[in-house]
Amino acid sequence: MVSKKSLFFSLFILIFILSACNGAAASEKIYNHLEKAVELEQPFEEQQDSIVELEQEEQKVYSQIIDLSMEKFDKIKELSDQALANIEKRKKKINSEKESIAASKEEFTNIEDIIGDLEEEAARKKADEMYNVMMDRYDAYNNLHEAYSNSLALEEELYAMLKKEDLEQKTLSKHITKLNESYQEVIDENEAFNELTTEYNALKQEFYKAAGIEVEYDENAPKEKGSNKDEPKKSEQEEESGE
Repeated sequence: MVSKKSLFFSLFILIFILSACNGAAASEKIYNHLEKAVELEQPFEEQQDSIVELEQEEQKVYSQIIDLSMEKFDKIKELSDQALANIEKRKKKINSEKESIAASKEEFTNIEDIIGDLEEEAARKKADEMYNVMMDRYDAYNNLHEAYSNSLALEEELYAMLKKEDLEQKTLSKHITKLNESYQEVIDENEAFNELTTEYNALKQEFYKAAGIEVEYDENAPKEKGSNKDEPKKSEQEEESGE
């Protein structure tokens, strides 16, 4: 079983204290756009706990289903419908996340035309580096969103299968293998996103230092969130064999 991994690192929220350098107007404008971009990601942050809870609920439902015999087929169908409703809720939440990230990107890209106005060369270089990493981070999120959406589609197919009385174990096992592979892709894309988030957070601090902007961390900044997404599915046959 793949070990648990945290999902979605948070951007650091920084509080502006002082700006005292040449090109201060440009650096302050960039600061405002950067921190506004963080604010616009808050809906993204706020969705995480509820998504994890829904993932855990779905995993419990699946475990209940594979513990049932075909004599309890009506119950299997009922639980499958519960799981499908759960998936619909997660679809809505990840779409809200995507909208939040898109708004953040729209705000963040405003700094591109301001970077050249910075008078300090060190600040300009650091701002360019920071900008490129953040744009890579937005691309990484899109990859993560696509991978997660794909896993949800495969989960939908799984529960549609489980509502069929003539479902063969071989067909189920094959689909579960495909679903678990999709979970691994989510983990991989999430790790790439997290790495770029960490890199961006560090570069933003370095830019503020180079631009002469003093900041302090907000003690109420969001914490990283966990996920149950890397919990592999097992078929009834696998459960019995102890795999």
